[in-house]
Amino acid sequence: MADAKVIPFDDDRSRAARRRPPARTGPAAAPGREAEVTALPGAAGGEPGAGGWEERVSSGLAFLRRRLTGEYEVDDFGFDRELTDQVLMALLRPVYEKYFRVEVRGIENVPAEGGALIVSNHSGTLPWDGLMLQVAVRDHHPGQRHLRLLAADLVFALPVVNELARKAGHTLACAEDAEALLGRGELVGVMPEGFKGLGKPFGERYKLQRFGRGGFVSTALRAGTPIVPCSIVGAEEIYPMVGNAKTAARLLGLPYFPLTPTFPWLGPLGAVPLPTKWTIQFGEPIATDGHPPEAAEDPMLMFNLTDRVREEIQHTLYKLLVGRRSVFF
Repeated sequence: MADAKVIPFDDDRSRAARRRPPARTGPAAAPGREAEVTALPGAAGGEPGAGGWEERVSSGLAFLRRRLTGEYEVDDFGFDRELTDQVLMALLRPVYEKYFRVEVRGIENVPAEGGALIVSNHSGTLPWDGLMLQVAVRDHHPGQRHLRLLAADLVFALPVVNELARKAGHTLACAEDAEALLGRGELVGVMPEGFKGLGKPFGERYKLQRFGRGGFVSTALRAGTPIVPCSIVGAEEIYPMVGNAKTAARLLGLPYFPLTPTFPWLGPLGAVPLPTKWTIQFGEPIATDGHPPEAAEDPMLMFNLTDRVREEIQHTLYKLLVGRRSVFF
């Protein structure tokens, strides 16, 4: 799974580490050409029963034809809009709706158009929260916008996961890529706790870890885009992490090796997350366009804004926890 998996920005990385896959060439990427999008059965925007099974089969075959002939578009970050809408979202949607039963609040705080940086807490041992956040924005926002998540280096070092992450719109968590996406008017998602939040012990659940060095604030200030705080409740309990096998983690090159009540004791079965009830709440946007360009270099302003975003997310987490009836219902 793609890790949203997101780590604090590190502006000191080499440009080689930030390299993106080249833009697709050929007829699919011809200027002005728009990818033909046809809804597959069960995909967002499809009309169940419309035209009957013949239309559904025809739509599916048309989709396969475009995949085989290369008549689809991929941007210079590797994002495949059609594949994401018609396949990846369709696969994640049952988990979102039936398994985690995600409730979304405050979606009206996500801008209808233009760039914005959505900043969220990160938890759960495996990065299901980033994926569910993508579905929440796509399915509940009136404009059905896509959320472009910033992911850790580890995501792009894993075979298969690397390709899927790129196609789903994820890119490296660095200021260069984030600024480019915001400049295009995209919604960008970042989880500044990174692995510190994702792999924290169960006993520290819903206690936010440090938000890095505030690089996400600097990026938003440079782009002049609003920051939207986001709080996710429910992800902390899907894999209660009661231990960390540090030796195994070092051998495997992982930031941590989780020990839960079911993993690794039950083998692959132990990797099945618990069916907790989730709530995702988007807070009011924090404007940045009122600051001058040089504000991005002001360490005190960056510290204050970072602390403000962190406190907003933490306060909302506490309110949601007080208001929920049960972990599972």
